[in-house]
Amino acid sequence: MADADGGRRSPTTIYDIARELGVSPSTVSRALHKPGRTSAKTEARIRAAAEALGYRINPLARALPTGRTGTLGLILSDITNPVWFELIRGAERVTAEHGRTLVLAESQESPDLERRTAERLVPSVDGFVLVASRLPDAGIRALAASKPLVVVNRLVSGVDCLVPDVAPGLRAALDHLAAAGHRALAFLSGPAASWMSRTRWEIAFEEAPARGLSIVEIGPGAPTTAGGQAALRRVLASGASAVLAYNDLMAIGLLRACRDAGVAVPGRLSIVGFDDIFGSDFTSPPIATIRSPLGALGGDAVRRLIGARDASPPLATEFVPRGSTAPPGYGP
Repeated sequence: MADADGGRRSPTTIYDIARELGVSPSTVSRALHKPGRTSAKTEARIRAAAEALGYRINPLARALPTGRTGTLGLILSDITNPVWFELIRGAERVTAEHGRTLVLAESQESPDLERRTAERLVPSVDGFVLVASRLPDAGIRALAASKPLVVVNRLVSGVDCLVPDVAPGLRAALDHLAAAGHRALAFLSGPAASWMSRTRWEIAFEEAPARGLSIVEIGPGAPTTAGGQAALRRVLASGASAVLAYNDLMAIGLLRACRDAGVAVPGRLSIVGFDDIFGSDFTSPPIATIRSPLGALGGDAVRRLIGARDASPPLATEFVPRGSTAPPGYGP
């Protein structure tokens, strides 16, 4: 805004509001920064005047006396991965509901970059949500000692963690493949540093034989479409008729490689992804997947971080059948 002589108007302060209403600056400060410390009538008058004068609370200035900024940091392993879209939306929705601000950052799958990013954010945030963290356990515990912290999609002893139950969706997918007549399964693993990739592999490894399925691990691989494309030769060499990919991006990449090489899906290979990302049903055929409750994960992580936990039920995965699976040799 410009003042009467065309210059820029200085930001409105609590002293401007105090002069406008004839109250002390300390009363204005209590009404705006510590609700309930003044009468409801006085607080309403002050907030109305603040809005009319265009006053904006400076979270960093507020942090000086309180030690809190009202800002939360969410660090992702890869911000370009669409698997996190719903999780970010869920986290942002709950953050906004509680009057906080969410700051996003990414580690680009690098433990060192994740550590340095977190260290830069420590003075500016009240706590962290780490999503698919690539830090070693000791590094996560060290960060948790400096700020409140919730880890998503990974378990670390001594730290508040939020992980969906992977087993229900995986078991249903294996049941589906076994019932279709598959007997040889390949698992495309993700990054070597991924706790979730190891967990999905271990559950599949334990559950597959009971369903008459042999299983082999292929990887580790990049959790991208390129990572899935690069795995085709090893998948074919394994003799598997069905593939369970670490995530949907790898499944989509494998599907593309099959198309380019003339390998029929689901005739020669059945493919199952993981997470049910946006676009996993846009392919031809659409990718069968194991859905993770990503939006709920993001929201629950923020609630835990700010101490607003609710009685939500445990989060579980579920299998979503689509056209990328069929009995071995299905089709012309």
